[in-house]
Amino acid sequence: MRAPVRSRSISVPAMTTETRSEAQLDEQAPEAEAQTPEAEAQTAEAQTAEATAAEATAKAQPAAKRPHLDARGLLLKLQEASPTFRDVRPLALRIDKAIAARFPELDRKVIRSAMRLHTASTRYLKVMEKATARFDLDGKPEGEVTEEQRAHAKQTLKERFAEAAKRKKDALEAEKAKRAAEEAERRKAEKLQQLVGKFAKKG
Repeated sequence: MRAPVRSRSISVPAMTTETRSEAQLDEQAPEAEAQTPEAEAQTAEAQTAEATAAEATAKAQPAAKRPHLDARGLLLKLQEASPTFRDVRPLALRIDKAIAARFPELDRKVIRSAMRLHTASTRYLKVMEKATARFDLDGKPEGEVTEEQRAHAKQTLKERFAEAAKRKKDALEAEKAKRAAEEAERRKAEKLQQLVGKFAKKG
């Protein structure tokens, strides 16, 4: 008699929880990656809208940082920040560039307008008429005032005072003429009233 044949059992390694999770992720991955054309279009449109909004925000930020100052307002700010402006000293050449570098938030057009307003003032010209040195924003000497520049300031003041005197004279003459005309009109009315009175008596 033959001995009974023993059946061999093949051991299959058990699938761990980690292995099952990886298998499930592998099965789900293609589904997650696969998108319909409509979904892809919506995603692209959303990304474009976000990029456009970010760009608009970036452009708006520099404008929002600029304070709203006119030329006179800027001069008040400079008088507080700089002894040169506060004491009305002759300005260093190209000081507008130094102002723009120290206060980058300021508008360059406003800076130039403020400089023209400041240097054209009668008080500044009176200082320039006798000055020898120029000063930077911190009140330190930087450059000199030439004889030609002093002469220009003196001539400008002379013309300005002459023009102011002429305007004053013209205003006085106009007022004098107005009063003379009013006086002539008053006398004319009085004479007319007297004539009316005479005719009334005769009647």
